Amino acid sequence: MDVLKNANETTANIKNLKGFDSNHPPEPKLIDSCVHCGFCLSTCPSYRVLGKEMDSPRGRIYLMDAINQGEIALNTATVQHFDSCLGCLACVTTCPSGVQYDKLISATRHQVERNYERTLSDKLIRLLIFNLFPNPDLLRLFLVPLFIYQKLGFPRFFQATGLLKKISPRLAAMESILPEITPQSFQNNLPDEISAKGKKRYRVGVILGCVQRLFFSPVNEATVRVLTANGCEVVIPKSQGCCAALPEHQGQTEQAKALARQMIDSFADTNVDYIIINAAGCGHTLKEYGHILADDPNYRKKAEDFVSKVKDAQEFLAMVGLTTQLSPITDKPLTLVYQDACHLLHGQKISVQPRQLLKQIPGITLKEPLDAALCCGSAGVYNMLQPEIAEELGQQKVQNLLNTGATLIASANPGCSLQIRKHLQLQGKDVAVIHPMELLDYAIRGEKIDFPL
Repeated sequence: MDVLKNANETTANIKNLKGFDSNHPPEPKLIDSCVHCGFCLSTCPSYRVLGKEMDSPRGRIYLMDAINQGEIALNTATVQHFDSCLGCLACVTTCPSGVQYDKLISATRHQVERNYERTLSDKLIRLLIFNLFPNPDLLRLFLVPLFIYQKLGFPRFFQATGLLKKISPRLAAMESILPEITPQSFQNNLPDEISAKGKKRYRVGVILGCVQRLFFSPVNEATVRVLTANGCEVVIPKSQGCCAALPEHQGQTEQAKALARQMIDSFADTNVDYIIINAAGCGHTLKEYGHILADDPNYRKKAEDFVSKVKDAQEFLAMVGLTTQLSPITDKPLTLVYQDACHLLHGQKISVQPRQLLKQIPGITLKEPLDAALCCGSAGVYNMLQPEIAEELGQQKVQNLLNTGATLIASANPGCSLQIRKHLQLQGKDVAVIHPMELLDYAIRGEKIDFPL
C-alpha cells in the first residue's frame, strides 16, 4: 500500500509541475526533428564558454521536451539554461537535420516570460531595458543627463574604481557599452522624403531603428545618401517606432506585437517598392512579422505583405546593383575585416552580399577572421543580461579580428559595433569600427576617411 501511495503522490507531483501553457509551446514535431548528433556544440557560443550540455542547443531541446512531457518544471534550474542562449542561430546554420531551433527558443522565451516568476532585481533591469531601448522618444530624454554624465568624467571614474561593477554587474555592463553622446545625437537631420539623384529606379522606405537613430545617426544619413545616389527615392515615415527586435527576442509577446503593428501602419500608405533596414538585428525581426502576427486576423496579411518588401541595405544594393562610380577612400591600400553579425549571417543568410559590395571599393583588401560565424556576445541585450559570458565572447571576437592584421573593422549592426569597440578599448587598440554603408558613402562621394588608420 505504501508503494502504491508513493507512486500516486509522485504522479500527482508530476502533474502539478509548473510548465508551459497551451499558447504556442515549443512544437513536439520540431523537437523530434533533433537527432542529438552534437554538430551544434562547436558552433554554440554559450556551450563553448560554459561547457555544459544543458547550455547547448541540444541540451535545451532536451529540457523543452521534458517540460512539454511534464517530467520537469519550468523553474530557476531550467530557465537559467534558456537565458544563457544568445539566440545567435549559429546552430540553425550548422544543423544537418534542419532543426528549427530559432522557432523553438522563441516559443520557449515567450513561455518563460508568461510562466516564470523572476527575481526582483531581474524584473527591474528588464523593466528598464524594455521600457527604455524600444522607445526612441523616451531614450532621447535620457541623452541630456547621459551627456552631462560623460562630460563630468564619470565613465573614467567607474572604470578606474570598478565601483559600479561591485554594485551591479548588469548596470556596469550597460554603462560600459554606452557610446559617446554628441550634439549630433540630439538632431533629426532626415526629412520625410528625399529625391533620387539622376534617374529614379525605386521608391524605398527606410527604417531608422532606435539605438541606431540616436547613437549612430551618421549611419542612417550615409545609408540615405547611398540609396539616393543609386537612383532611389527615399521615404522616412515619422510615425515609425521600434522594430520589436528586443522584446521579441526576450519573449515580451504583447509589446512585440504592438510595435510590429505600429511599424506596419507607418508604411501602409507610402507606396514603396522596398523597405530598407541597415541594422542586422532589426532586419531579422522585421522579416519575422508574419510569425509574430500570425494569430492576428487583422494584421496577418498586412504582415506578410510588409515582410515581402523588407531588405537589408546591403542585400538590396547587391540585388539591384550600384550605378555610381566608387573612388578610393584612403591614399594607400586599406586592409579591412568584415564582421558578420549573427542575425545577418544566420538569421537572414546574408554573407556574400556585403563582401561583394566592399570589394568594389578600389584599394580595399578584405580579410577573413577565424571563427567568423561565432557571436561577439552582444546579441541584442545579452551583454547586459549575461555580462560574464558576453565578456569572454567579446574578447575572443576582437582578438580574432585583430589577428587578421586589418586596420579597419566593418560591422553592420549597432550592438556588435558597441561590443567590439568596448573590447578594442579594453585591449588598448585604436582600431575604428565603421558600418559598410558609411564606407560606400565615402567611396561614392569621393572623400577620404577622416580618422586615423
